[in-house]
Amino acid sequence: MSATANHRIVVAVDGSGTAATAALWAATEAVRRDVPLLVFTAYGIEDTGFGGKVYPPSEWLAVKQAEADGLLRRTRATVQAAVPGLEIATEASDRGAVPALLEISHRAHLLVTGEPAGAIAGLFSGSPDVDLAAKAHCPVVVVRGAENVDGPVVVGCDGSPLSEAAIAWGFEEASIRNAPLIALYVWHDGDSAGLFSDGNVAFQGETVRESGHRLLAERLAGWPEKYPDVRVERRVDHDKPRHRLLSTSHGAQLLVVGSRGRGGVTGLVLGSTSQALLHHAACPVMVVRAEIA
Repeated sequence: MSATANHRIVVAVDGSGTAATAALWAATEAVRRDVPLLVFTAYGIEDTGFGGKVYPPSEWLAVKQAEADGLLRRTRATVQAAVPGLEIATEASDRGAVPALLEISHRAHLLVTGEPAGAIAGLFSGSPDVDLAAKAHCPVVVVRGAENVDGPVVVGCDGSPLSEAAIAWGFEEASIRNAPLIALYVWHDGDSAGLFSDGNVAFQGETVRESGHRLLAERLAGWPEKYPDVRVERRVDHDKPRHRLLSTSHGAQLLVVGSRGRGGVTGLVLGSTSQALLHHAACPVMVVRAEIA
């Protein structure tokens, strides 16, 4: 794997309108980062689990390959017309979408898809064997809603060290967009285990809200110095994380969340919170894996 290959934006397309929107979003992101764009599609049959590969008839594959090549040419032409001068490559895989995208994520800085609808919805089903955001080897952005180019970047923090990866991407995205950053910490009454575990013990006389402010300050420590150009607004709210994240996504440029952590974000990729964000957020959503297995 070359260093250049790992510093490119990859966008998955399937001929849908949501994928076309994602391609344009990914192109803009590539320009912001001054990196190339890879337009990617997969036209094979899904593996029968991750252990066995299905081999379809060669005639069927030839037809699908021709369709995939046509889709890539059209998408590339559209993106080039909208973003002239951007370096764009194309690639098609004869594997199914899930294994193909997991493989390409090894060679991507960021993997972009359209919002979960139709075939794409199956990539974010919540199943441990399928969920792309849970298994990808780079952050995954689901382009949905309406990106407010004048709005803030929002990062969900849960007070645990595992939220560090999401915070890092939140600051980076805010910096390259010249946008403010909202660091949002949310707790709810049923979340005392998450608030006060892993050493997150409240000081004597400290209220839950005060504990939240302290934990958020600990997680953000050092990042404003690394990104002095980013104006940070810290918010600590009493609410269910899903509700507050969805509400805050209105008017935002991007919502950044981690895939693992504590509090209401536990099981984010595989649980109801992630499903709500990926299917109902009002802006694009970036899911960052806190650790790679």
